[in-house]
Amino acid sequence: MQKPTPIDEEIQLDPKRYIVSETDEKGKITFCNDYFMEVAGYTKEELIGKPHSIVRHPDMPKVVFKLLWETISQGKNINAVIKNLAKDGRYYWIFTEFETRRDTDTGKIIGYHAARKSISKHVIEIIADLYAKLLEIEKNEGIEASEKYLISFLKEKGDDMEFANIMEEIHRFY
Repeated sequence: MQKPTPIDEEIQLDPKRYIVSETDEKGKITFCNDYFMEVAGYTKEELIGKPHSIVRHPDMPKVVFKLLWETISQGKNINAVIKNLAKDGRYYWIFTEFETRRDTDTGKIIGYHAARKSISKHVIEIIADLYAKLLEIEKNEGIEASEKYLISFLKEKGDDMEFANIMEEIHRFY
């Protein structure tokens, strides 16, 4: 008999493999690679047509996704550190590169491509503390207060620091 997987156990990712998915402009999954299915524990049928939030971990602050959507819906690419939830309750941290996909004739946004890779424990420690603080603020004061805190946090790091930049800086230097 197979031992059940403990809830809240971290999945160790292969640093040589990428988790890849594509969504339509509304965030519904239109493509997922085999490694995504393997790590997340879902079949292709369970993923295709579902909102990408199917793998959203409750430890992720809503403000992070608000800022991600604001950025990519403007046609700008962005990178982010994300904690995802597998079907069996385990989790995995990833560095995600979001790219906008456009209709070649009209230039209209038709969807998004995301490639995800493993990330160092040091980066996870840094970002997990920030995310925990943002989540606490969201629960007590709402998403607007969380965003205000994040903007203040970014200003402390530099006058021109934005959410997209800090994700790249954290990944690059840690």
